[in-house]
Amino acid sequence: MLTVDAPPATGARPLPPRRASVLRRAAPLWLGLPAIIVVIVTQGYPLVTQIIMSFQEFGLAQQFGQPAEWIGLDNYIRVMTDPVFWGVMVRSVVFGAVVAGLTMVIGVLAALLMTKLPTVIRVALQVSMLLAWAMPHLSSLTVWQWLFNTRNGVVNTVLVALGFEQFRGYAWLLDPASFFVIAGAVVIWGSVPLVMFMVYASVTQVDESIMEAAQLDGAGPFRRFFSVTMPIIAPVLFLVGMLQIIWDLRVFTQISVLQDAGGVTSDTNVLGTYIYQIGLGQGDYGQGSAIAMIMLVLTLVLTAGYVRQLLKNANQS
Repeated sequence: MLTVDAPPATGARPLPPRRASVLRRAAPLWLGLPAIIVVIVTQGYPLVTQIIMSFQEFGLAQQFGQPAEWIGLDNYIRVMTDPVFWGVMVRSVVFGAVVAGLTMVIGVLAALLMTKLPTVIRVALQVSMLLAWAMPHLSSLTVWQWLFNTRNGVVNTVLVALGFEQFRGYAWLLDPASFFVIAGAVVIWGSVPLVMFMVYASVTQVDESIMEAAQLDGAGPFRRFFSVTMPIIAPVLFLVGMLQIIWDLRVFTQISVLQDAGGVTSDTNVLGTYIYQIGLGQGDYGQGSAIAMIMLVLTLVLTAGYVRQLLKNANQS
């Protein structure tokens, strides 16, 4: 009998299981590589430059080509021994913590309110809050300055009409206390919508059967919220709260514009405006960079808790 051997297969051989597994695990890295390169170029290079600058005597002369002198930790020592810096630091931390706390409380209350509103009113509220959140800071600050204008501002006019004569011509921005009340209101007004939407999305995911069971057990609205809803949405509250603290600690535009409108800079500086004043205002880029690095470390400490919670949520899911 004549036997004919089949020719060997010429197709691609399948990858060994181990090699295929390695390639699958590396796929996300390759897909994200372009974004990683962009981040390194656009943020990594300026960051490294600023770190180096914080250890140098870098002023206006260095901007025009004169070599920068390496002075080690002198910039950091000057900053850490400056009482003005510590006053700005305390002011920034207190302002950020208070504003972030009020933003969270108002945002949570607004989210709970939306769950009880009719559809038409709820949609109208969502649209209005979204517009407030999307409005550029400079545009909204123009409206706030008009509201608190010393001569013909709406707030002063209404207060005088109600019989409070002490507010006739009152300069809200000259007093540091009232300055930060206005600045806090501006920041909260722009931040509440995001908190509200995030919390509302989380609250709507709570199983209704759990809430009904708690109600049948005799739990009132407050008990249901703190004993049932709060533990379920706690991870979202933590993440949003950490982001708010970080953002409010780094606030710049609102404070800077209100200072230009009449605020006393020395009494109302926060870290962002203080860095701007030292670096660009006084031309001391080395000391300004040192303050920026201290602010970066403070932000990283807060970010560590945020990242830890993200990883915890990812592992649980």
